Formats: sequence, structure tokens, C-alpha cells
Amino acid sequence: MATESMVLVLAVVLFGVGILLSSPVAAAEDSSLPADVARVAHSIHWLGHDAMRIDADDAVIYIDPWQIGDQPRKADLVLITHDHRDHCSPEDVEAVCREGTEIVTVAAAAEKLSGKKVHIVAPGDVVTVKGIAVEAVHSYNINKFRSPGVPYHPKESGYVGFVITVDGVRIYHAGDTDVIEEMKAIQADIAMVPVSGKYVMTAEEAVEAVRVMRPKLAIPMHVGRGIGSMEDAHRFQELSPVPARVLPME
Repeated sequence: MATESMVLVLAVVLFGVGILLSSPVAAAEDSSLPADVARVAHSIHWLGHDAMRIDADDAVIYIDPWQIGDQPRKADLVLITHDHRDHCSPEDVEAVCREGTEIVTVAAAAEKLSGKKVHIVAPGDVVTVKGIAVEAVHSYNINKFRSPGVPYHPKESGYVGFVITVDGVRIYHAGDTDVIEEMKAIQADIAMVPVSGKYVMTAEEAVEAVRVMRPKLAIPMHVGRGIGSMEDAHRFQELSPVPARVLPME
């Protein structure tokens, strides 16, 4: 009798999980996307702030890992947009690396990652690492300043965002940036854009960025881990001219 009760409880729990996974909201989000984009979107994990993990068919990819917690899944490829501590964290890079992990980043960040196999890139460079096509694109401020005339992320510093092709889908990670002229040339199916303001685009500016690029799906970031507010992410989602998804922070 006790066994039958346990089976009944388990069945109810599994039924509830099934309802959540097939909820109208989730179904509506995916129904608006091409099947390949929807599939790849489900492989993207937001780890807070600008940190992302993408579980591709043939590779595990991290972008700007920071404060990712204990025992993270190991990486095949790590991409780092610039050398600021909340993007280039040697401790977090060490935590995700294993034998054979390769890194793509700018020269200033590479200096902090001794002992690793690093491919140094600058805006405009294209490399293929671990079978993943990686394009380095401009990422800089035009109206966010640490002091008069001194932007937090100067164009001259050569910081980057990345466009990577994963399982046939182009994913753009903007890094720390404002709305910049170079975005007009970016072709991406999924765009991850900062939305918190002060150091990067505000939610409203990020809306303008995706209006320029017209990705099939936009994902807000640069919130969480004590930086920015989830309200910024949800405001972006409400205003976005393309489908937008606020990922749960893992």
C-alpha cells in the first residue's frame, strides 16, 4: 500500500513537471522562433552578469565566466571579452578549464592567463577554435564615462564582443558596450545584450541595438551578481522589438 502511494505521488510530481515544461509561455516563446534557433537557445545558460555557458553538440563554451560557483561543467572553449575583473577572472577560468581547453581573448586579458592556450584577437579578427567559428567585433562606450571624456570601455582599448556559430546558429555576445555604429553590420540569430546602464547600454538603448540588428531572439545580460537590476532585464524584454527571453540565473 505504501509503495502504491509513493508511485501515485511520483506520478503527480512528474505530471506537474510536464505541465511546467510545456507551459503556454514557453511554448509561445519557442513557436515564434525557427526550430534551430529554439534548440540552440535552450543550450544557453546564464550564470549571472555577463557570464554564459553554451552546451553545444560538440563543445562546451563559456563566455566571461565570473563567480560561477563550485564544480562547474568543464569547458572546451572559453571566450573573454576584455580584461576587467568581472569578465576576466583567472580563478573562474581556472575552475572551468581542463586539459585541452582553449581560450580566445584580447591581449590585455591574455596577460592575466599565463599557462593557458590562448588565441589573441582584436576587433575584426576571425578564428576557428575547437571547430567553432569565432568572430571578434567592436565593443566600446560612446556615452558612459568614468570621468569627463574618459569612457569606461574606450574604443582604443580594443575590447571585443563575439559572434560565434554554434550548430549552425549565429550567437552574438556584445560584451560591455553602448549602441555603436558597427552593430549595423552584425548578423546574428541570437543576441545577448547588456541592459543595466552606467557602464553599458540602458534597457532602452539595448532595445535600439536589437532594432538595428534584428536578431530572432534577444537575451538581456549585465545584471545579477550585484550589478544592475532584474527590473532592467524585464523592462528590456517588454520593450524589445524582437522576441526576448530573460534567462534564469544559475
